[in-house]
Amino acid sequence: MKKVIASLLFVSLFASSFVMAQDKPKPSPAMRTETTIASGATVKINYNAPSVKGRTIGTNLEPMAGKVWRTGANDATTIELSKDVTVEGKPLPAGKYSLFTLVNGEDWTIIINKTAKQWGAFNYKEADDVLRVTVKASKDSFTEQFKIDANANGTVTMLWGNNKVSFAIK
Repeated sequence: MKKVIASLLFVSLFASSFVMAQDKPKPSPAMRTETTIASGATVKINYNAPSVKGRTIGTNLEPMAGKVWRTGANDATTIELSKDVTVEGKPLPAGKYSLFTLVNGEDWTIIINKTAKQWGAFNYKEADDVLRVTVKASKDSFTEQFKIDANANGTVTMLWGNNKVSFAIK
């Protein structure tokens, strides 16, 4: 009888943990893009890639209008540069930084912040910004999962939903 009760208890615990695991949302996967640009600088960007999953960006998925966004999910996105570069013509020393964005319609402000390790934008401090540049967004074909791509020409492109935003690193 004890073995039957123990077996039933084990089966019920296993089944309940399986059901609970099915209900947990899956975290956004960790992604990385890396390239070496013409100046010889290596550009590494680490981020977590959220998916739209039928939600509306800026409404019930990520604050997009007038609020600083971590430019991904989970930890703040980081950008690491092996040499001094320029971002949209503004100088940026080599180092590891966090990458945030601020959306204002078609204008997106790319923010490079000196605090590389931080959770989301919850502890973001504007006083720690090293550089800000504003670029124009455009519309593109729908991209379900957020993507950042950096190419050897020094163009960093972010795609999500119907948004496409690019900025130049030289």
